[in-house]
Amino acid sequence: MTFLVVDAGNTSTAIGRWTDGAVSRTSHVDGGVQSAPGAVRAAVRRAAPKAPFLAAVASVVPAADPLLEEILEEAGAARTHFIDARSASPVRVDYPRRKTVGADRIADAAGAFDRYGAPVLVADFGTALTVDAVTADARWIGGCIAPGLPLMRDYLAERTAKLPRMRFGGSCPRIGRSTEQAMRFGAIVGYRGMVKEIARTLSLNLETEFKLVATGGYAGWALRGIDIPVEIDPSLTLHGVGVIAKETFK
Repeated sequence: MTFLVVDAGNTSTAIGRWTDGAVSRTSHVDGGVQSAPGAVRAAVRRAAPKAPFLAAVASVVPAADPLLEEILEEAGAARTHFIDARSASPVRVDYPRRKTVGADRIADAAGAFDRYGAPVLVADFGTALTVDAVTADARWIGGCIAPGLPLMRDYLAERTAKLPRMRFGGSCPRIGRSTEQAMRFGAIVGYRGMVKEIARTLSLNLETEFKLVATGGYAGWALRGIDIPVEIDPSLTLHGVGVIAKETFK
């Protein structure tokens, strides 16, 4: 089975082709669908199977959904499924207000469960840092949301007179010997520590030993050198979108 899969976020959009559990022809477009429609169209054309095809989308930007659906239809999508808590999935959403759960978190849970089993924690480094828990009996039960690296970087640059807009990348210094180094140290060590403490506290609170999986554009950089076991899986969200598409379109 082959689908076009999309992860539409606030600051980036990922597009790929899902075929029998493998994600290929992946593109990452800086900016949301509304701010970079031309780049999204080009990425959709590169990834699209032969028309007519089926598409599935995890979107956290509802205002952009009509434009994205139009772009997919132009490329040959016969049907597009926008993921929500009611979508067919191997993981059941067990949450008081199911409609409020982000589609990306639902896709992360499905992808992690399919690839790694459960119990599992998924840390997603996007505009926000989310960490979600899937129980051994395949229930998504919630987690936490914290400001992500892009928000931290942009807020510091916008709200201070002398701090620059930090560039992501590079190694972590032993100590910050310049403003740039100090900010990089704070980002890497701070988010590494945040993930460790969130995972530790969730494991204690739920009395469960979870496998930890991380995804998102900044996961590999931020968690480099972390001293707890973690699986870095850059294609996890798109894989989860494909897993849900398989259940939806079968």
